Amino acid sequence: MFEEYKNVERVKPSGLDLKDRLVSIQRVTKVTKGGRNFGFSAIVLVGDENGVVGYGLGKSKEVAEAISKGVEEAKKNLVRIPILDGTLPHEQYGKYGGAYVFIRPASHGTGVIAGGAVRAVLETVGVKDVLSKNKGSNNPHNVVKGTMDALLNLRSAHTVAKQRGISLSKVFKG
Repeated sequence: MFEEYKNVERVKPSGLDLKDRLVSIQRVTKVTKGGRNFGFSAIVLVGDENGVVGYGLGKSKEVAEAISKGVEEAKKNLVRIPILDGTLPHEQYGKYGGAYVFIRPASHGTGVIAGGAVRAVLETVGVKDVLSKNKGSNNPHNVVKGTMDALLNLRSAHTVAKQRGISLSKVFKG
């Protein structure tokens, strides 16, 4: 799911205090010759509120089963996000489908200035101070994936120094 990102650190769910959060649940209908068949689709986030997050989509005929399938899917897709003093290391854009998400670090005490699915993702990651803007589509599936795209493209100062082959002090000069 996250293969195209270069600096993604995959995380195993064992040993983590994971909390799940339901972002959206939708009733879906399949119309057949015999009538309508109803089902449910749930998008769920799982995280430890300390830099680890994953999302999953569960589908079933029952609400509870769709949510539990989404949680299991999310636990398979856990990744570590760099967080710097309760905020982000730098601003970043994310895109998925028609959803464009912009996230920006904020000073201490600002809080999570985000709406809907973006707020859910950022709180599950453990970001305390952030500014964000969602443009384009507000479909929860695309917004969650767009926010994850932005988070997965974040790089910490240590990662930048390692990729450039220079010392950490040289990253901040210049």
